[in-house]
Amino acid sequence: MSRAGEQLMPTGEHARAVKAAFRNGVDAGRFDLPLPGSGRTAERFLRLAELGRQDVVLARLGEGHADALAILAELNGTAAAGGRRDAWGVWAAAPTSVTASAKGADWTLTGDRPWCSGAAACNRALVTAGTPDGIQLFAVDLDQAGVDALDGTWPAVGMAASDSRTVRFADVTASPVGGPGAYTDRPGFWHGAVGVAACWYGAAVGVADTLHRAARARTLDAHAMAHLGAVAANLAAARATLQAAATRIDADPTGDAGRLAREVRAVVETAATTVLDRVGRALGAGPLCRDDQHARRVADLTVYLRQSHAEADLAQLGALAAGQEDPQW
Repeated sequence: MSRAGEQLMPTGEHARAVKAAFRNGVDAGRFDLPLPGSGRTAERFLRLAELGRQDVVLARLGEGHADALAILAELNGTAAAGGRRDAWGVWAAAPTSVTASAKGADWTLTGDRPWCSGAAACNRALVTAGTPDGIQLFAVDLDQAGVDALDGTWPAVGMAASDSRTVRFADVTASPVGGPGAYTDRPGFWHGAVGVAACWYGAAVGVADTLHRAARARTLDAHAMAHLGAVAANLAAARATLQAAATRIDADPTGDAGRLAREVRAVVETAATTVLDRVGRALGAGPLCRDDQHARRVADLTVYLRQSHAEADLAQLGALAAGQEDPQW
C-alpha cells in the first residue's frame, strides 16, 4: 500500500521539471512572443495566459525571458543580446544593492541581487545596478566566473520551483542596455507589467479548472454553483480587460501606459484573488490536500500575486480618479 504523501511530486522534482520545460521552450522558440505594440499584443497576452494555466512557475520564467527580449528590442540592446537561444531572466526588482563600475570601455557589477527567478535555469540576465548617474540596466553572462547563486536564500513554499535565489556578483563583466533610468522610463516597462497580469489570469483559470472538473463530475450544491458563477464572471472581466488593454497598446504604444497597467493589474488581481477564495470555499480542503497540482498552483499563484504593488498602485489610481470629473468610456 502506498502512502498518500507519496503521490506528491517533491519540490525538487517539480523544480527540475520546470527548468527542463523552460530550457526546452527557449530552444524551441516557445517564448519568442510578438512584441508589445506590434499589432499582435493580444496574441502575446494570450500565450502568456496559456503558460499560466499550464504551470504558474513556467509562466513566471517564460514571461521573464519574453520580457527580456522585448527590453533588448526597445532599448537597442542587440550588441548585448548574446546567442539566439540564450535563456534570459530580468532581475530588476527595486531596490538594488548591486553597483556598476566603468573600467575604460567595460563595466563590471558587484553586489547581491535578491529575487533572481530562474537563478539556475538562465544563462543570461538583465540586471539593474547603481551607477553615479542613477540606476541602469546591464546584460550579464551568468556562466562567467564571479556569478554565484546563494544557497539558502529561497526557502519559499509558493513559487518554490522558480528558484528565485539571491545572486552574488563579484566584479563580473556586464554590457549596458540603455542609459540611466531608461529601463523604467520606457513605455515597455508598463507593457511588461500587463504581461505579468496575463500570467496571473492564466493561473487563475488553472485554479478554476478544478472547480469546473468537479461540476462535470458530480452535482454541486447551490452554494458551490454560485461560487462557480462568480468565478466565471470575474474571469470574464479579467479577460475583457486584458483584451481591451492589448487593443489600446497596439493603437498607441506610447500612451498613458502607467495608468493602463495599474488598472489592468488591479482588475486581474481582484479576479484572481476572488477565484482563489471561491474555489476554496466551493470545494473545501479536499483538492488542497489531495490534488498536488491544484495545491501547488494555489500556493504559487498566491505568491505570484504579491508582485502587485497593491494599495500603493490603488492610491495612485485614486489620485488620478480624483482629478477626473467623469469616467472615461
